[in-house]
Amino acid sequence: MKLITKYFNQLTTTELYEILKSRAEIFVVEQNCVYQDLDDIDYRSLHIFYECDGKIIAYLRAFEKDSTTKTIQMGRVLTLTHGTGLGGKLLKEGISQIKEKLNPSSIYIEAQCYATGFYEKEGFVISSDEFLEDGIPHVEMILNIL
Repeated sequence: MKLITKYFNQLTTTELYEILKSRAEIFVVEQNCVYQDLDDIDYRSLHIFYECDGKIIAYLRAFEKDSTTKTIQMGRVLTLTHGTGLGGKLLKEGISQIKEKLNPSSIYIEAQCYATGFYEKEGFVISSDEFLEDGIPHVEMILNIL
């Protein structure tokens, strides 16, 4: 298993295909959510993922949300295997890579409500009321870096 961090233009076509396949497997098939995954944000994102035998097994992306406040948004956080600790490992490494490469003052995420405890373990705090995103309850969460 290897951690890989790349900007969009650095991804190979195979990596991009595997990323999109993993995102569809989790968000469309497993969560039964029909939504437009290809939103053009990938072009300006930092893609952080674990690869094993050519397959993307854990993934997240990060991109600038607000240049004035140096807020980076993280999203599309997934693991193909649940309950193994890989998600926590990805989140820790993802935050580390975001800090190193994007130098944020804060990291923002729109978390599915059931996963707030997962993000709170790394210091994220809920910063909004619950809202629906693609029919799934979410909350905004923030991790202040300063």
